[in-house]
Amino acid sequence: MAKYMIHASYSPEGLRGLQKDKASGRRDAVRQALESAGGRLECVYYAFGQDDVVIIADLPDNVAASALSLTVSAVGLVRTRTTPLMTVEEVDKSLATKINYRKPGG
Repeated sequence: MAKYMIHASYSPEGLRGLQKDKASGRRDAVRQALESAGGRLECVYYAFGQDDVVIIADLPDNVAASALSLTVSAVGLVRTRTTPLMTVEEVDKSLATKINYRKPGG
């Protein structure tokens, strides 16, 4: 499975929902949503600043990640950004892959 970092920010109405559900209730809802997409929740952290929540999750692929993002965003109470994560070994493999590329103007 692929690993993703999901950044989320609540709208004012979404924050009112968080107050009602509590953080543990939202964590359970996120876990259920991820599982329905074939994924698994690794961790949830609440933060302050640009993001209200940071989630690390495993999902089968980009289609599942996109489906989750679109479903959550369509409700309008949470805005998300999803970042695919790579292991050190995956980056080493990428670095070892030779690509034939000509730079612009070169």
